[in-house]
Amino acid sequence: MKKITASWLPVALGVIILVIVTGQLFLPSKSTSNLSLAQASFPENGVWKVPDTAAIPTTEEGDLIRYGKELIANTAYYLGPKGIVAQVSNGMNCQNCHINAGTKDLANPFYMVASTYPRYRERSGRVESVEFRVNDCMERSMHGQKIDSLSTEMRAMVAYLNWVGKDLPKGAKPAGAAVEELPYLERAADPARGKVIYEQKCARCHGANGLGVPNPEGWGYTYPPLWGPNSYNISAGLYRLSRIAGYVKHNMPFDSAALGYKLTNEQAWDVSAYITAQPRPVKTFSFDWPNIAKKPVDHPFGPFADSFSAEQHKFGPFRPIKEAKELSKRN
Repeated sequence: MKKITASWLPVALGVIILVIVTGQLFLPSKSTSNLSLAQASFPENGVWKVPDTAAIPTTEEGDLIRYGKELIANTAYYLGPKGIVAQVSNGMNCQNCHINAGTKDLANPFYMVASTYPRYRERSGRVESVEFRVNDCMERSMHGQKIDSLSTEMRAMVAYLNWVGKDLPKGAKPAGAAVEELPYLERAADPARGKVIYEQKCARCHGANGLGVPNPEGWGYTYPPLWGPNSYNISAGLYRLSRIAGYVKHNMPFDSAALGYKLTNEQAWDVSAYITAQPRPVKTFSFDWPNIAKKPVDHPFGPFADSFSAEQHKFGPFRPIKEAKELSKRN
């Protein structure tokens, strides 16, 4: 494996930066723009407007931001199994989970990174830096390895994440800044029902076997794998049913806007249950959830601070778990 070092600077030492605009790689001409970073205001209605990439300055810092965006959009090209920088991830791209390089509402956007990190998270039981969080995703969602926190690649991704949310005031939470918390079903989510939905709505892109569709270039995926050896592992956030159900509801099928079709809440829960029930890489972290009472109701691995089964924590129904948790807090 080629080690990522802080001295590796594929962009600043040259005059060409790979820029992602439409999801495809291309070589742009050198910009002559002298625009500075525009200061956008956070509107009173709580709707966030993504900063204009045309406003990224033609400076060394601007180059770093653009490279960070490129790394998010085409992670596999740089850091995948055939990565040109290092081979430290599974072939997926960060924007497979953070659509449009983390700028799409209700699709795990990056709006709040700059205003909320460093922050304490119950999962790790520590105050996490942005670098820690990026590497968390590298090890979980990308089923890969950490990258050097001082490397050009890490600095670029952090620069981009900070740029996306640079104008968001501390404490502000834009509408759509995460994934929707779907109302709980009054039953367990059903993988068998979900299989039917998957075959009807998802298999045409992700494949009947869920292993995705490799891209023609051979370094990543046109449509990412939803399970199997090259998908996210069981410690990723999307392995929690509420996370993937909220994500699927508003973002899948990927061409749903063009088709005028949206999944119902029930369909989103069930198809997510089917996806979650399929085999995927196993990787665990000994430091996860040091306070087991703080585990989410849909964290499917014990030990638990309640008497509900691992199966119910995985597929639900979740309302009884939530109510028991709230009752325990009051007593």
